[in-house]
Amino acid sequence: MGHMPELPTLRPVHLAPLMTISAEIGAMVEVSGTRRYIPITGGAFTTRDGLRGVVLPGGADWQVVRPDGALEIEAHYALRTDAGDGIEVHSSGLRNITPELAARVAVGDDVDPGLYYFRTAIRMTTAAPALGHLDKMLAIATARRDRSAVLLDVHEVL
Repeated sequence: MGHMPELPTLRPVHLAPLMTISAEIGAMVEVSGTRRYIPITGGAFTTRDGLRGVVLPGGADWQVVRPDGALEIEAHYALRTDAGDGIEVHSSGLRNITPELAARVAVGDDVDPGLYYFRTAIRMTTAAPALGHLDKMLAIATARRDRSAVLLDVHEVL
């Protein structure tokens, strides 16, 4: 084995709270085999700066059920601020939960999100000049699945 060159020192990654999103969801639609989607029907969000708004109906959370039972997730939906500005959200992630816990979530039991893995990487775009900083960041979220909503704690990657 050869000598590995020394890598330059990079800036460490930090996370800063950005927003919380509560996305209301409809009934799951089976598409084919392991592919399905869940309609996003509404909801609300609040940012660290006090900006508030709604999750617009019409988005969807597309899922692939892997052989190991984990879900690969691709969500695409829109937010609208109380001032009327639109924000497009693309979210890609992974949920890994035991079948027993998934069954409890499905019937509305309060399941501790620390008992399963649900993380997403989020990119946002907007035409609103005051929100242009959202176009220039990557965010990550920890998520919790309830019977009729997905709750996300979104953090900006600094």
